[in-house]
Amino acid sequence: MRAKRTSLVHIIYFSRLNLSSEPAKRSEQINEIGRTAQKKNEFAVITSFLVIEGNFACQVIEGERSSVHETFDRVSADSRHRDVQISEWREIAKREFVHSFKSAQRTAGNDTLFAKANLLPMLQRGTPKASAIHGLCLSLQSDAMSRQGIDHLFI
Repeated sequence: MRAKRTSLVHIIYFSRLNLSSEPAKRSEQINEIGRTAQKKNEFAVITSFLVIEGNFACQVIEGERSSVHETFDRVSADSRHRDVQISEWREIAKREFVHSFKSAQRTAGNDTLFAKANLLPMLQRGTPKASAIHGLCLSLQSDAMSRQGIDHLFI
């Protein structure tokens, strides 16, 4: 018996970033990515989590098949990304992320989670595992929620 097909999918990708090396300008560029993505994702009913590690970006995007496809096409065409590679594209039974757009960079507060995922060496080789990206995104979401006093998600 075949599994029932769903129109809900997620894509996990990684890319190199074309951002300024000047910290203030880079920070503004990252904030602009977030503002733009959140508006477009809300309109398209997309949930996502973006991780920025050094000069690399990794993201899980989830939603209806056509919306995810359009969102990924937009990311691929964005001049702030280069060498965009898909790690995983598959059907999912339910969403795992709660925000239309959430992002995280390595800080003193989340360094342990980034260190455990050990993504940077994989990104530098161009071989990050989808499970490592996905796991880090889930861990960062969980950490952010617990800091807000939310201990359980009903998704």
